[in-house]
Amino acid sequence: MVRVLFLHPDLGIGGAERLVVDAALALKERGHDVSFLTNHHDSSHCFKETADGTFPVQVVGDWLPRQLFGRFYALCAYIRMLYAAVYASFFMPQRHEVQLVVCDLISVCIPVLRLAPHKPRVLFYCHFPDQLLSQREGALKRLYRAPINWLEERTIGLADKVLVNSKFTLRVFQDTFRHLSTAPDVLYPSLHTQYFDKMSAKLEQRAALLDDEPLHARVPRNSFVYLDINRFERKKNHALALQSLRLLGNMLPALDFKRCWLIIAGGYDTRCVENVEHYAELEALTEQLELQDNVVLLQSPTDEEKCRLLYASHCLLYTPANEHFGIVPLEGMYFCKPVVALNSGGPTETVVHSSTGFLCEQQEKSFGGAMYQLFRDEALRVKMGDLGHKRVQQKFSFEAFADRLSQIVEELVPTSSKKHK
Repeated sequence: MVRVLFLHPDLGIGGAERLVVDAALALKERGHDVSFLTNHHDSSHCFKETADGTFPVQVVGDWLPRQLFGRFYALCAYIRMLYAAVYASFFMPQRHEVQLVVCDLISVCIPVLRLAPHKPRVLFYCHFPDQLLSQREGALKRLYRAPINWLEERTIGLADKVLVNSKFTLRVFQDTFRHLSTAPDVLYPSLHTQYFDKMSAKLEQRAALLDDEPLHARVPRNSFVYLDINRFERKKNHALALQSLRLLGNMLPALDFKRCWLIIAGGYDTRCVENVEHYAELEALTEQLELQDNVVLLQSPTDEEKCRLLYASHCLLYTPANEHFGIVPLEGMYFCKPVVALNSGGPTETVVHSSTGFLCEQQEKSFGGAMYQLFRDEALRVKMGDLGHKRVQQKFSFEAFADRLSQIVEELVPTSSKKHK
């Protein structure tokens, strides 16, 4: 058994949070002792495993500002994580028991962890280089980001081991951090399939009792539902789904299109200005495209609600370009849904074109054409769904993910240090 501490900035409901929670579940199932330390945790806006007692979660530094004058988000995030790292290294009561710290997103905490008297090993999981996520906004922004970008590369290099989430991210990592001598290993995220299996069984029983239960109050029974799951952020490109739906409406007879609904279900946090702004932008675009009778914007669905959406929808749309990995396509495929995604980034490693879904160009003609084909061809839709489910089982199983991660952890922590103190 290894005592593992996950150090994560904000335990919300994003893809990075789903990954660390699944990694924690994997290690716990393999007999390791796991806990979380974070800057922010809202029990009403998180994955249930971090709120129901599955893992101990401790919050430190939430009093520190998240931004200054509407800017300097990265600087504030770095300061908050440095504070958490100092606490974990020198003040946390159970710090001497921690043998391995798993951190992600912000690497500036690694040098502090290396200074801890009890010398824990450090594993860094790189979802994507942070400096590439920052939008360029002129000379002042570049000047502000320069030391942060320099710190990112130097501090990642201090970790005992680095993992990335896809071959795509590995290539970007190597192109970005040219001064690092060692290449990370690829560890694909997975799904906690036991949970999805339980939810599927529950939903099947519910469907048998409540025949033709509507998926949403606004969505009529027997509708054809396209589902788009992602945070309400501009880079997630929800506008493409709306524009493609409008094109689909121009391709189908009016009565057929009346059956078509798009549900955009995304993480929504009132503390995040972009979430609030972009949600309003999508509402305005929906009205502009005259899709009010075909679209539902759903804020922060629970795990149970998300499973029901995946279970009852007909097709999953995945619209971000150059997504680092993207766990949502795996979720859709596991629920036997064909996936329509962009032909870039992580989805090119999960979705098999014309087999488990379609990989499309970033234009409504390509995306809308795939949506049209799946609406018209039920046999193809069912076949793709079945092949997608099998692909997740064969290539992205939770068992393989858990075994590999546990092996990495045990290789990092010497046998002699695993003894109880």
